[in-house]
Amino acid sequence: MARGGVPPSPLPPRHGVDAQRIRMPQSGSWPTVREHLVERLAPGLSEQEVDRKLAEGEVVDASGAPVAPDAPFVPRSVVWTHRDLPDEVPVPFDIGVLHRDERVVVVDKPHFVSTMPRGRHVVQSALARTRVLTGLPRLTPAHRLDRPTAGVLLLTTEQRWRGAYQQVFAAGLAHKEYLAVAPVRPDLPTSFVRRTHLVKEHGTHQAREVADGAPNAETLVELLDSVDGLGLYRLVPRTGRTHQLRCQLSGLGIPIQHDPLYPVEVDVAADDFGSPLQLLAAVLEFADPVDGTPRRFVTRRRLEAWPGAWPDLPAGPPTAP
Repeated sequence: MARGGVPPSPLPPRHGVDAQRIRMPQSGSWPTVREHLVERLAPGLSEQEVDRKLAEGEVVDASGAPVAPDAPFVPRSVVWTHRDLPDEVPVPFDIGVLHRDERVVVVDKPHFVSTMPRGRHVVQSALARTRVLTGLPRLTPAHRLDRPTAGVLLLTTEQRWRGAYQQVFAAGLAHKEYLAVAPVRPDLPTSFVRRTHLVKEHGTHQAREVADGAPNAETLVELLDSVDGLGLYRLVPRTGRTHQLRCQLSGLGIPIQHDPLYPVEVDVAADDFGSPLQLLAAVLEFADPVDGTPRRFVTRRRLEAWPGAWPDLPAGPPTAP
């Protein structure tokens, strides 16, 4: 049984995507499960589509048995069904596996791939694609990367490992290094710490810096190299605010190359993969929460807009953040 007393889905993932769990309300006047589903799933799912799912046995109870079209409504009972998947544009970049063991799978996520199924990015998400690639249906991300950001992403293999590894990130115990390509400001030092107050309101795409707020976002910014006014930066976030790196560099007047959101939001077509955000999660380090082993994972990807030499990112035990 999964954490919190919730039993696992009786349906295996489809295309790497979990089935939807639907719990009946504690009370209600619906005579059948069907009538409740018709009301609850509208407008995303039509009455005809609900009828089709029931007729074809695509709605099951907790035991995995198909729910009959005339099954009575039972308060607090649970049914499961797979969502109808959205039409998606295939992302033409492979997910590379950097490491795999009993507890974790570490992948090199491409640009344009969301971490989790969300909105119009479902089968093409890193989670769904990695489940299919590895044959591990219970993979779950221990943290997230923005869809435009490429690089190192860690997933846990089973429910029993999930909490320990997620806590590493929730508690700020993971050391992360990013590489970014952005313009050079000659008046800035080559190494400094950027401390700002970031706010991201619900329903808005962009985060913003508030000048008079107490700092809640901190990033070490290092200019590693420059070529013709373009710089390769090493970014080490010491906090984990939404869009922290992208917003802070934009606030400095050196927005990351090909950022579709900062400083100005740009509408990018779903099939336009020509200008990936030049931000890469390059290094992930932490002490393993299960056995204490030093873990260090390094990307094999490169940022295509950088014209200079690529820095050496050796594998090895974690260094102090």
